[in-house]
Amino acid sequence: MSALQTRLRAQLLRIHIWLGWLVGVPLILWTLSGLVMVIKPIEEVRGSDLRSEPVAIPATLDAVPPRLDGRRVETIELAMRKARPVWLVRFADGGTRAADATTGEFLPPVTAAEAYTIANAAQKAPGEVVSLRRFAADANPLDLRRDRPAWQVAYADGLHAYVDADTGELLALRTRWWRGYDFFWGLHIMDLQTREDTHHPLLTGFAGVSLVTVLLGFVMLFVRQRRRRKGAPPAA
Repeated sequence: MSALQTRLRAQLLRIHIWLGWLVGVPLILWTLSGLVMVIKPIEEVRGSDLRSEPVAIPATLDAVPPRLDGRRVETIELAMRKARPVWLVRFADGGTRAADATTGEFLPPVTAAEAYTIANAAQKAPGEVVSLRRFAADANPLDLRRDRPAWQVAYADGLHAYVDADTGELLALRTRWWRGYDFFWGLHIMDLQTREDTHHPLLTGFAGVSLVTVLLGFVMLFVRQRRRRKGAPPAA
């Protein structure tokens, strides 16, 4: 091997070592967070196994359309709120309301007692409720992340059920494991603030440097194996 090749190999080795130090921590965090996120089936993480069967809409229902009074609508959906058939009306201006499907009259906002009943009815075996709080649409807890006013029904086992304060929809069931999963997801994408941004300079930069480091390691491994096959002693 020429002196130039020796110097080049030594330089590549130094670069590889420094890149390894730079990306070592992110690689450990990516591996750890990835491991945590696959330990449990995603259905258990999301609480899908806790949900009760939804109540069927009566086949004999003679639904009365909601009274919109000329307000522009984006979507209208027929659903069940406990044992009551309701229209879920999403307006073009962003508002959402529930209307009684038997009268067409809009229903008042959901009360704390109604939210409690809806959350319990949505589960196969609801536990003990330890708190019940209402949150504004712009001040929801991080584990909801829905731009809707909501009631949070918290249970002793760490489960949080979120009920839309306007329509009575069950927005989400968040298990204790889901919140841990969500934290590690934020760690995985390097966004612990919103845990939604998968395209930002920090993540892209570290991913690019990690790729270069791995590729450089493969190149050096190839060169080292080639020298061994030729019978040359390994460099110090």
